[in-house]
Amino acid sequence: MYPLHIMQENTNPIKEETTQADAVLQKEEEKTPEKSYATIDDFAKIEIRAGTVLSVSVVEGADKLYILSVDLGEEKPRQILSGIREFVSPDELLNKQFPFVTNLAPRMLRGHESNGMILAGSDENGLALFNPSKPLTNGTRLR
Repeated sequence: MYPLHIMQENTNPIKEETTQADAVLQKEEEKTPEKSYATIDDFAKIEIRAGTVLSVSVVEGADKLYILSVDLGEEKPRQILSGIREFVSPDELLNKQFPFVTNLAPRMLRGHESNGMILAGSDENGLALFNPSKPLTNGTRLR
């Protein structure tokens, strides 16, 4: 038997290699962002409603912004700003129905208050807006 102090000084090369491998693996895991999942409760917090665009205006001095007046079934139309001007003409928006996020905090953009967000998707082919397959009552909640 070895004295206790000698045994403690002995190192196990396999354990040392494993520790180094674990350290490398841990560094790799730190580089890879973890995918986070939304719960059904998270999704329920987002209010998405169908709305019809009543008018489209250009924001002076802004290349990308439109001011949309949107009927969301409320007492008066809601003003929503959207940075889609370079992709969509006013005629493609006017009198058409789209999904809007309606419970975002108001935000000032170029001196105008925006009270929501139009939903759109984009990829290498450009921007796409979504329309319901049949007209819905303005303000209908989408799930």
